Amino acid sequence: MTGKVTIIMGSDRDLDFCREIAKYLKLLGVEYEFRVGSAHKTPEKVLAILKELESEKVVYVTVAGRSNALSGFVDANTAKPVIACPPYTQKFSGADIYSSLRNPSGVASLVTLEPEGAAIAAAKIFAVEDKELEQRVRDYQADKKKGIETADEAVKKLK
Repeated sequence: MTGKVTIIMGSDRDLDFCREIAKYLKLLGVEYEFRVGSAHKTPEKVLAILKELESEKVVYVTVAGRSNALSGFVDANTAKPVIACPPYTQKFSGADIYSSLRNPSGVASLVTLEPEGAAIAAAKIFAVEDKELEQRVRDYQADKKKGIETADEAVKKLK
């Protein structure tokens, strides 16, 4: 494996959501680990995680709801790729997503709302250097396309 995905969650309440991301990483054969650190409550802890992993090939997936400072904070303090995957809720009519989308200049975390999307994006980053992983991503995408073809065959017969 070319590297690993470090999923940093703002609190352990995000663990079930993070396990969904991990499920897809596992399907794609990508190594991962879970960590907990809050940009608001424990910024020193987050910086320590980044420092610990600085010499490794890592892609960060950040998971934090409400005011998602975690993604921007991580991105601003590393040169590694950061994928923000905030858990979407209707609590604020979805407006809390703006804290993931709007960042200051020099901060460039990618944003996807779906755990599957976060896993695929991370895998594609590693696939640039890992041809076996690239093939697994292509196979995964081909399976999704087959699902569409199968669905099309099933529905076109409906009346």
